[in-house]
Amino acid sequence: MSEKNNPARRFCTAGLALAALSAMLFAPVPTLAQGKYPDKPVKIILPFGAGGVADITTRLVAEKLGEKLGQRFVVENNPGAGGITAARAVLSSPADGYTLAVLSNGTAVSVGLFKALPFDPVKDFAPVSAMGYFDLILVTNANGPYKTLGDFVKAAKDKPGQLNIGTIAAGSSQNLGAELFKSVAGINAVIVPFKTSGDVLVGLERNDIQMATEFYAALRGSLDAKKFIPVALSGTQRGAYLPDAPTAKEAGEPKWEVTSWNAIFAPAGTPPDVIATLNKALNEVLADPEVKKKALELGIDARGSTPQEIQARLKDDIVKWSDVIQKAGIEKR
Repeated sequence: MSEKNNPARRFCTAGLALAALSAMLFAPVPTLAQGKYPDKPVKIILPFGAGGVADITTRLVAEKLGEKLGQRFVVENNPGAGGITAARAVLSSPADGYTLAVLSNGTAVSVGLFKALPFDPVKDFAPVSAMGYFDLILVTNANGPYKTLGDFVKAAKDKPGQLNIGTIAAGSSQNLGAELFKSVAGINAVIVPFKTSGDVLVGLERNDIQMATEFYAALRGSLDAKKFIPVALSGTQRGAYLPDAPTAKEAGEPKWEVTSWNAIFAPAGTPPDVIATLNKALNEVLADPEVKKKALELGIDARGSTPQEIQARLKDDIVKWSDVIQKAGIEKR
């Protein structure tokens, strides 16, 4: 009997075909692979204008992140009072790791400085990593009578209300750092706010003010020219960029401690694996000798952190600066 007319053979063939079809229909469907983060450019929104310390640092880090993760990291400047404009731009974007924020000690200051912010930096953002830490510097005129911090403090106590400390605008980190110094040193000095850092430096050169509070990046030229004396750093250890300048503790005012910082945050709800990818890459980038060297030229200690560490610093600084603002009697905006 031919195969065509063999019922048993035809039944067997049909059965095999049915079994094969059944296996195809009921086999587990493979899960589609998720794209590896990042698979498109990432935006970092900065609450400051171009050219400042935070801007330069972020652009340096963004370039290295792009090289490491294989996608462009684009820095977008979005300045505005209290960082509100930048925060809104980030929080209106999906929590997918493709729009990130730079928060800073200025963010912590804003919580106490504004009657009500339209965002909560602790609840609305997920911490990723610190980028850099930097100190305030107290400087005096090299041609003036105050060669040490002790000289200035003694004169301020001998002549209450007669010495001036210059800073940029009221509510800035520099301004509040001066308020904190005045409080812990127990002196009665007048804090004079100027519009720009350049105005502060001119005021000190002209002896309109007797001391100024600023960051190294703004002071670098004047310090290199020996116009000013750095009488104290606000950090807990000397800076490699000014190895001969004492810390406030070494200069006799151990309670004056201010550490400014910049950090990367993402919108709350960003997937943990994305946060982990960014944190690992940031810590590796910030350990790069080239990055550390370039940051140090601005007086910045380029250093990453765990998400928990930078979140704790944000919370602590909110409490610290809210107290300084209240004691200084600065009117909320």
